[in-house]
Amino acid sequence: MLGESHIPALVVNVTDEDAFIMSLAENIARRGHRPLEILADIELLLARDYSIDDIITRTGLSEKYVRDIVFLLEKGEERLIEAVQNGTIPLTTALEIARAKHDDENLGDMLEEAYKTGQLKGYQITDAKRLIEKRREKGPKTGGDRPKLPNSAHSLVKTYQREVARQHKLMLKADHAHQQLLLVLQGLKRLFADEHFVTLLRAKGLDSLPKYLADRIETA
Repeated sequence: MLGESHIPALVVNVTDEDAFIMSLAENIARRGHRPLEILADIELLLARDYSIDDIITRTGLSEKYVRDIVFLLEKGEERLIEAVQNGTIPLTTALEIARAKHDDENLGDMLEEAYKTGQLKGYQITDAKRLIEKRREKGPKTGGDRPKLPNSAHSLVKTYQREVARQHKLMLKADHAHQQLLLVLQGLKRLFADEHFVTLLRAKGLDSLPKYLADRIETA
């Protein structure tokens, strides 16, 4: 179509096995290669009895990435891999669910259901997983006030939503306190600019401030 009669080419004599590996490595190195295709390629290499180290060396992929995919292939259920292949679950989310199932099958099932039903999305899966793991690690509190762990996808979502609301409330309180502190600092700065006010404080023995306030006023 371009009117060229010759093309640059590199001719090599290799076995079918080496040709397969070379083609796979080139495909992986190609820009825009989809994670799903990489998963399928690594699955083929595992089926050909390649070790994880061999796959890392031959493909040039990072060790963590390859081990994550191998973990999903070895530990994840078939329905998770099928969900990745169907495009209903991203690879990263499937990995988080597979890790959760490895440690706690019930938690993994709840996360999977919450994602498939659209109740939790993307990073929320990771956050919800960490929240439950953190609560489990803390164990019983003094006085027996231990946070109740969820036993269904619905209760998991509710627990996550309550935690998000709690953190949002804390952020609002922190922002409010910060605004109040700024007002106090501005007021103190104006007062300390008044020599009569400073003289009055000295007379009352109140000529010093907590270091934090003094430093903030100095730089306000």
